[in-house]
Amino acid sequence: MTVTGDQPGRPFLTAEWRDLAMVNFEVDPGLLERLVPKGTEISLWMGRCFVSVVAFRFLNTRLLGVPVPFHRNFEELNIRFYVTRRVGGEIRRGVVFIKEIVPRRAVTIVARTVYNENYHTLPMRHDVGPGFACYEWRSGDRWCNLAVKASKPPTVPEIDSEPSFIAEHHWGYVIQRDGATVEYRVERPRWKVAPATVVSWDLDPRSLYEGAIAEFLNNAPASVFFADGSAVSVGRARRVEL
Repeated sequence: MTVTGDQPGRPFLTAEWRDLAMVNFEVDPGLLERLVPKGTEISLWMGRCFVSVVAFRFLNTRLLGVPVPFHRNFEELNIRFYVTRRVGGEIRRGVVFIKEIVPRRAVTIVARTVYNENYHTLPMRHDVGPGFACYEWRSGDRWCNLAVKASKPPTVPEIDSEPSFIAEHHWGYVIQRDGATVEYRVERPRWKVAPATVVSWDLDPRSLYEGAIAEFLNNAPASVFFADGSAVSVGRARRVEL
């Protein structure tokens, strides 16, 4: 398989992703089969398949190097799972976003147009501190929330550990309207991650998704992590040809 399209010059987006709350659920891989982009396969850790709810802050956001007024700093919450793609002898560890929520309609429009990502716009707010992150989003007339607290200072995890598996995916994969797949690269350093506890988890699971995936969000999480985050650079989408 090959990737077509121009190699990226300057990145499409640069920003900081900070104060990440990561809540992870173990699911049956069969639940995700219809969502797996062509050319990729579900990635397992120790034979376990995870869906994660991740909330964080975008800071100092720029598109093609240009800051957009009133769209530099905002929250995001997403639900995602993990895949790999083999390119020659390279194994690319990637993320597939099932749904992403932001409070800025222009961000939703750009993400849907450029990447075909499943973005939605809802009011959001946050409260963060050292080792602590709380994110809220409004679904209808209700404020849902997710808050986590690190149980120790974050450190760079062992490469084959569960925290590393959850945090260290540097590719994004998206199914396009014609069924094809595009990929984009996220360049950043390895994150410092800490085990965490859920301080608050108050939501209607169907505000994030529907069907069987939503039902898993009623279960106790398999793990919870807090990550400091870093500056990131998101490349342009390139079509994967099989």
